[in-house]
Amino acid sequence: MELSRRVQAIKESPTLAVTARAAKLKAEGRDIIGLGAGEPDFDTPQHIKDAAKKAIDNGFTKYTPVAGIPGLKNAIVAKFKRDNGFEYTAKEVIVGVGGKQCIFNLALAVLNPGDEVIVPAPYWVSYADIAIVAEAVPVIVNCGIEQGFKITPAQLETAITPKTKLFMINSPSNPTGAVYTLAELQALGEILKKHPHVLVATDDMYEHVNLSGTKFVNILNATPELKDRCVVLNGVSKAYSMTGWRIGYAAGPENIIKAMEILQSQSTSNPTSISQVAAQAALEGNQACIEPMLKAFRERHEFVVRRFNEIPGLKCISAGGAFYAFPDAHEAIAKLYKEGKIPQGNDMALSEYLLEKTGVAVVPGSAFGAEGYFRISFATSMDNLRNALDRIAAALS
Repeated sequence: MELSRRVQAIKESPTLAVTARAAKLKAEGRDIIGLGAGEPDFDTPQHIKDAAKKAIDNGFTKYTPVAGIPGLKNAIVAKFKRDNGFEYTAKEVIVGVGGKQCIFNLALAVLNPGDEVIVPAPYWVSYADIAIVAEAVPVIVNCGIEQGFKITPAQLETAITPKTKLFMINSPSNPTGAVYTLAELQALGEILKKHPHVLVATDDMYEHVNLSGTKFVNILNATPELKDRCVVLNGVSKAYSMTGWRIGYAAGPENIIKAMEILQSQSTSNPTSISQVAAQAALEGNQACIEPMLKAFRERHEFVVRRFNEIPGLKCISAGGAFYAFPDAHEAIAKLYKEGKIPQGNDMALSEYLLEKTGVAVVPGSAFGAEGYFRISFATSMDNLRNALDRIAAALS
């Protein structure tokens, strides 16, 4: 039985594959430090867990409205007003089974075969494959370390064609931690204003993982005129260490949100009832619970950037948000290849070398559309980070 062309056109999530392989080697007794997982190493705050337990005890275990329970949708509306200055109604909000499902539903709701989706690279691993599943064409725009991993207005202007349907922007970025300034977003907004056929999706999942202390802004803050063709995507996974609870959400034009709801009604139906109650508690509760996690991430970020820049052949710039470092390893790769230590001069060979020689699992940059780099997550202990970077330094010396 031949599989569909659709599934054959995409690949398994590389970050999940790296994490799974690291776990397998560890289970076999290997001394492995996994730096692939994109999830906080903190427990979900107690008041959120308590809300979930209470929901179970109260029997809140049945079907809910497909697009989310009213309490959570109202909490999301209030969050957008409080944190971002956006005015939405409950009909303009949908709750999904994680942020990934919201992006998936958006793509299926607005894209037709042959439509183009502009994706700045490095990009989160699923953007391009989700576009392909929707039979659209991902248009990858390379944005290297020399430009801070951010797309320029000139690059955006050049990438837009009559077939462009959607522009994806992710700030803070996974995998780079790059954060767009208000001025940079305004400049991109000026380009988009000239092309009213282009929808905008802003993925703000790492909004609260703020390493710089600078106030978060997204493209709607910079260019409010885009509201009638912009979908704002977010979730509770990163800010509240709730990756396994699987709650994401989106806000945007009512007709697009309704289309996403129809799709969801034919796939997962409602997100888990108990997780929705927990997410409501997260959004409505004391936001100070985020601070200890941020303090740790800022300390780790400072350490890994400094340490990477001390290792010959690597170059790493500071991030503005998220919990990743994305060093440029072109020089290190060329050296290892010249010395015959890796069979090919690419980041896949480097990642394999680091895993086999040092027991450190990293994600190759090519998984994010950026050959010659690699990503680590510093959502792990300082002891693990010191040990891992010492091993990498020794392997690249």
